[in-house]
Amino acid sequence: MFVDNVKIYIKAGDGGNGAVSFRREKYVAAGGPDGGDGGHGGNVVFRVDEGTNTLLAFRYKHKFVAARGGDGKGGKFHGATAEDLVIMVPPGTLIRDAESGKVIHDMSENDGADFIACRGGRGGWGNRHFATPTRQVPMFAKNGTEGQEREVILELKMIADVGLIGYPSVGKSSILARISAAKPKIADYHFTTLSPNLGVVRTGGESGFVAADIPGLIEGAADGAGLGHAFLRHVDRCRLLLHVVDISCFEGRDPVEDVKQINYELARYSPELAERPQIIVANKCDSLDREVVDVDAFEAFIRENGWELFYISAVTGEGVDALIRRVAVRLEELPPIKVYEQEYTPEDVVVSGERETLIRRENDTFFVEGEWIKNVMGQINFSNYESLNYFQKVLQNGGVFEALEKKGCRDSHTVSIYGFEFDYVK
Repeated sequence: MFVDNVKIYIKAGDGGNGAVSFRREKYVAAGGPDGGDGGHGGNVVFRVDEGTNTLLAFRYKHKFVAARGGDGKGGKFHGATAEDLVIMVPPGTLIRDAESGKVIHDMSENDGADFIACRGGRGGWGNRHFATPTRQVPMFAKNGTEGQEREVILELKMIADVGLIGYPSVGKSSILARISAAKPKIADYHFTTLSPNLGVVRTGGESGFVAADIPGLIEGAADGAGLGHAFLRHVDRCRLLLHVVDISCFEGRDPVEDVKQINYELARYSPELAERPQIIVANKCDSLDREVVDVDAFEAFIRENGWELFYISAVTGEGVDALIRRVAVRLEELPPIKVYEQEYTPEDVVVSGERETLIRRENDTFFVEGEWIKNVMGQINFSNYESLNYFQKVLQNGGVFEALEKKGCRDSHTVSIYGFEFDYVK
């Protein structure tokens, strides 16, 4: 089965919590704080697997969560940093934001270098970081921050220099089998090829190019007819298109109309794709009957559109070598394979230079919300006086009290912050 579009959930590991601990040694009655820091959570990393060309591995698994960082311990022992979660994807995979559909990263960028899609949370500080001349026994530590999470769409757009397009049964798979070591399934009925096939074409020495047989292009392909809607995306990166037609007209088709219709579908799907250079490949020339086929009209149509024309036979090999040589020359003249630029940028939690804080009033109670406040609350020991004072200073410095007063909060009003309630006193 060929899978080229999946939605998955990914989450980086949370950071480990800092420890509340105090040094205890012989002859030392009251040692200072020595709580260790928590370890960082693991990142979610995408990596290219050169040996795959499908997203089949994601057919049944859609949730990927990296490991959490270890908690700190006494004696200044740092919690273990979690290992990254590495997700292997085929070359040419696009990572899109599931909500907006915008491109986050193209895995063909920078030659398929690793991409960190979600960063792990930071480890929390142990209580030794909070010791001051006036706070010598800090009874609180920081919790680790949460790792990033998101839903993404993985979309495979195969990386091939050359795309073979055309109606079913014109011989695309036969041509690919002739010019490369690929072994696609071949038979004389429509839609034998149910998924794109890749083949490496050698042009001498270490030189060569990658060709892809793109199945399913028929009238209405851009609307989803046949297999075209599913596989048109795989010609997006191709630098050169080999437009294959059955010049023998064995099935009674008109090669001129076939070329027109396929190009019409390409233009409907992507005007940019329709402008890619094409070479018209008239296959099955070994069965050509010039009394049946109006070759002059066909060649005149090709000249009018400025295309190159090659007569070949995938069965006998006639004209194939000349076609390969010409393709190699054309590829040297064309720009490199298309790389999709990043379109998605994460929303910034900073608004107008200040941390975002939401305040709503219900009767005499003011509810305060904000992701940054929620993160801070994970670091607070609410049963400890010094920890509560620290939380109050954070709220003061964050402008929460000033914002409450602007909203009309006065003495005797109740403030509720994620379930923690207190009477407001100016």
